[in-house]
Amino acid sequence: MGKVLIIGAGGVGTVVAHKVAQNHDTFTEIMIASRTKSKCDAVVKAIGNPNIKTAQVNADSVG
Repeated sequence: MGKVLIIGAGGVGTVVAHKVAQNHDTFTEIMIASRTKSKCDAVVKAIGNPNIKTAQVNADSVG
């Protein structure tokens, strides 16, 4: 049904990702984005849901 974008793969982002992944009926598309894509990939691996997408984001780029 819904889409969610989680910015950050630190402590809070990881907890949010786990909670959102538990509600797969509500959140059908999940993406985790952070400065370091490998951290996002590690969160997805820990959750065990290969349908969660990951991306690298540059928060310093304004334009």
